[in-house]
Amino acid sequence: MSNTHTSSSFAALQNDSFLRACLRQATPHTPVWLMRQAGRYLPEYCATRAKAGSFMGLATNVDFATEVTLQPLERYPLDAAILFSDILTVPDAMGLGLSFAQGEGPRFATSVRDEAAVAKLQVPDMNKLRYVFDAVTSIRKALNGRVPLIGFSGSPWTLACYMVEGQGSDDYRLVKSMLYSRPDLMHRMLEVNAQAVAAYLNLQIEAGAQAVMIFDSWGGVLADGAFQEFSLAYTARVLALLKTEHAGQRIPRIVFTKGGGLWLDEMKGLDCEVLGLDWTMNLGRARAMVGGAVGGPGKALQGNIDPNVLFAPPAQIQKEVRRVLESFGTPHLDMLKSGPTHIFNLGHGISQYTPPDAVSALVEAVHSHSQVLRR
Repeated sequence: MSNTHTSSSFAALQNDSFLRACLRQATPHTPVWLMRQAGRYLPEYCATRAKAGSFMGLATNVDFATEVTLQPLERYPLDAAILFSDILTVPDAMGLGLSFAQGEGPRFATSVRDEAAVAKLQVPDMNKLRYVFDAVTSIRKALNGRVPLIGFSGSPWTLACYMVEGQGSDDYRLVKSMLYSRPDLMHRMLEVNAQAVAAYLNLQIEAGAQAVMIFDSWGGVLADGAFQEFSLAYTARVLALLKTEHAGQRIPRIVFTKGGGLWLDEMKGLDCEVLGLDWTMNLGRARAMVGGAVGGPGKALQGNIDPNVLFAPPAQIQKEVRRVLESFGTPHLDMLKSGPTHIFNLGHGISQYTPPDAVSALVEAVHSHSQVLRR
């Protein structure tokens, strides 16, 4: 697949604060972007989705996917864009038949629950995901250097949860039944998923993604021990297969395990630049554990305000933003050395019911208070 772009085919980056923070380099303010920032809380997104007719109609149309990725950047001075897509495009390309009913979550026509179904699984033909790579290139061109573009995928474990359950789950009964009764089948599925996710992310990088993120949304539902064996090990497998640079630029890798704060010490060993945290974890403690010292190795941290803070009045949002920034602590300011850095984000995706003005209050507070902390 020849969709490789050199950096010269894209405009020079005007705001690199997000990429610098990923690489633990000092920045003039704490960069901020939001998980699910292109989404249903924005009226303009809802209008475009209505035109597209369905979620997959939106995600598979390059022009629509480009339009909705850029919508939040027209409204807010965010420091990064994230590809508009879904974590389940990979199992869809494996032939499981993904659909989204209005107001409901994703659903697969076929689920993977027995030996025969697992035996049939294979890394999909990446040409089936060409619409994603074309969208990456289109978005990167449309951004015109304004901010960096993040590509992403679900983690092997999170994909497996949906593939076995057939949809979202409250108790993970089916996927955990397979995990405990037939760990051999679960390992086989996870190995196929890891190979597929790595191939998928590498092609996003070739198409123009400047950083990539692995969403391990369901890692936190696992028991201690099972997390390490069935989630962490396969996230590590993906990372080992990823390009770390493209067109002369470093490509930072972000890993976010919702509910993963318990295992932060073990995640410190992952071959990635950034660890994302949900709102249950104290940033200062996380910084002490994995952030490293100035001049030494460590991980950049991303997160971690509770998305429900956005339902409070602006003054309360500002107060909570300050609390999160101050819990991370004094920013690293040495322009010549790497050191502990923070990328401001939510601890999970933004709610569709969020008032758009609340996001303005949040982004403004992050930028202004993080500059005060650097004086």
